[in-house]
Amino acid sequence: MAVGPGLQDTLLPVAGVRIGTASAGIRKKNRRDLVVFELAAGSNVAAVFTTNRFCAAPVQVAREHLRQGAPRYLLVNTGNANAGTGTSGLANARRSCDAVAALTKVTAQQVLPFSTGVIGEPLPVDRIEAGLPAALQALEADAWTLAAEGIMTTDTRPKGACRQIVVNGKTVTITGISKGAGMIKPNMATMLGFVATDAVVDASLLQELLRETTESSFNAITIDGDTSTNDACVLVATGQSGASVSREQGLDSFRQALHDVLVSIAQQIVRDGEGATKFVSVQVSGGKTVAECRQAAFTVAESPLVKTALFASDPNWGRILAALGRAGIDDLDVTGVNVHLNGVLIAERGGRAASYTEEAGVAAMKPEEIVIAIDLGRGQQQATVWTCDFSYDYVKINAEYRS
Repeated sequence: MAVGPGLQDTLLPVAGVRIGTASAGIRKKNRRDLVVFELAAGSNVAAVFTTNRFCAAPVQVAREHLRQGAPRYLLVNTGNANAGTGTSGLANARRSCDAVAALTKVTAQQVLPFSTGVIGEPLPVDRIEAGLPAALQALEADAWTLAAEGIMTTDTRPKGACRQIVVNGKTVTITGISKGAGMIKPNMATMLGFVATDAVVDASLLQELLRETTESSFNAITIDGDTSTNDACVLVATGQSGASVSREQGLDSFRQALHDVLVSIAQQIVRDGEGATKFVSVQVSGGKTVAECRQAAFTVAESPLVKTALFASDPNWGRILAALGRAGIDDLDVTGVNVHLNGVLIAERGGRAASYTEEAGVAAMKPEEIVIAIDLGRGQQQATVWTCDFSYDYVKINAEYRS
């Protein structure tokens, strides 16, 4: 189950990136579960990773290898997270990099590993090693959609976006994919995200742009409030278009296009949230700071009582007020708070709006797309968080995750 249309963009090739997929039987047979990205020599690579202290072995190894410079391959497996696996997990992550290096004649440090799936089980490296020749043989430029399918776990559909801009008369392409449907409150990026551009971008600027744009995209979504052990988002600049993006030229248009790609795939994650039937925007305005607006929005977005009311299309507005009241804004004057539900004023001055009727509230809750607009009435700042509802299927999917 998912909300709204699926993949809308044609995922255009990015010069300097080739992708290969294979079925390695890591957890399930006859499905793509191994993806290899080949990056042109000289590509710059930026990345952000999970803040979870139990970060997975591939996260630790990818960080280590990225510091050593010049990545040439990204290796992604689904079906097994290689998290909570201790020293043997680290050894297995490094062994998988060794396997790519041996087949491609690069160093192991030029391979960044990424894993997603069940936590706490040993990584079946032998299956990855056996599947690698097929993935490498399949390398081609126009395989972004296949890769989006190959990194899925409980996702019901692939997620991707693409934008093109012109910089100094040259066309620049930005293409990205992601996966994620549960255990989503990224706190840095998404479950897994891979974005590439053929622009020339300095490594330090590339890292700055990734951190900045993830804050307003992946870091503005939540499905269940759980931060994964394996979150990672990678941004690659191959430079193959010859169009240079710098602080002096092309930066604003490039930043906006990158932001659009990341917001699109972040929202696609929410639309495909496990068991989701509603796509919900929680818009908080009138705050003293952006931080308190985000704090209020996340508290409402992650409230199980709010989320179950959304699933039931029940305009139980008291749950929204209760969530706001515990959001940690200690000096919040509740008499200054107004709340709209899909344009219907449901609460004002700390209580039920005089104009509100139950019929209007029920009608406002029926659509798949819901906007909860909250005015804190205490300042000029604002923030938006995207989330979904909690349905019976969310419990079922997660109860049967290892089945």
